[in-house]
Amino acid sequence: MTSLILAALLAGLYAWLRRKDRRMLRNGVVLVAAIWFAVGGVTEVIARWFPPFDYVWLAVLALAPLAVLVLAGFLIANGITMLRSEGRRLGNLLTLLLGVAILGLPVLALLLVFSANPLAIGLAFLLFFLCSYLGVVFVVFLAYAIAYGRMEHDISPAAITILGSRLIGGKVPPLLASRLDKAVDLYRAAPEPKPLLIPSGGQGADEIRPEGEGMAEYLVGAGIPAADVAPESRARTTRENLGFSRQVQQEAGRPGAQLVVTNNYHVLRAALLARKYDVDAQVVGSPTARYYVPSAFLREFVAILGEHRVLNAVMCLPFLGVTVLLVLAALANS
Repeated sequence: MTSLILAALLAGLYAWLRRKDRRMLRNGVVLVAAIWFAVGGVTEVIARWFPPFDYVWLAVLALAPLAVLVLAGFLIANGITMLRSEGRRLGNLLTLLLGVAILGLPVLALLLVFSANPLAIGLAFLLFFLCSYLGVVFVVFLAYAIAYGRMEHDISPAAITILGSRLIGGKVPPLLASRLDKAVDLYRAAPEPKPLLIPSGGQGADEIRPEGEGMAEYLVGAGIPAADVAPESRARTTRENLGFSRQVQQEAGRPGAQLVVTNNYHVLRAALLARKYDVDAQVVGSPTARYYVPSAFLREFVAILGEHRVLNAVMCLPFLGVTVLLVLAALANS
């Protein structure tokens, strides 16, 4: 029962934090903890009333290595699909590299342990600790990204900003069209006065014109009045998208809250950045091709790790400290 009580308390805390500000990653930590204790508590109750249920958990544990192999195979296959569909860029290699790492790191760790070298064994333990930490952080990120993406916005926006992505031949590709179509739907569903649509994106090195310009053309072609479309054509990052779009909104004399539209895999990071830079905005997501989602989520995860690198480094210090102590103890006994 203790686990269920903790789950209920954490669920209440999650509801309060989410109501206070849904754009916080710590909400995801509390959510995952609540789910963990809830599953543990329910399992404990079922096992008490139906003892053979314990064997189900043993079966799950026995199948864990197979699940890891299946996951690695899926990631490698997805990486190959990404290379074929999206080209040979580093961002498109992430699922392939992760799949190979999932297969290769356990082998490397065993080789280090069997070497009987204290330093090598210490490195194996450090790899285990770091991989475990990254795994837990990724689960938190993924769980809250999904939860945030399913939340309904609760504002009547004065402006809707559409985050840009790469144009192909100066035209809007399907990924970006999904964002723009979502913005059109939101615009049409909004009450009068209609919100200002701000397509935001500068011109990349491989583009023949700014993304904001191409996006604005798409919106007008979809039937949005030109007077309600104000393109922003300087931004090169999500942070700049948010900042420059706010300037466009202010210059247009349309004060009030924003909705930011991006693809579903990008909603959480965009929301975190909006909160960090004090932009009064909620973020909504549009659909993404299924084959693209795993790699896209990994890119977002890597970006969030980079944006919180100091915190992550501090969180990993205890693992490093334990590893050093284990190596020193092993050297002392050798």
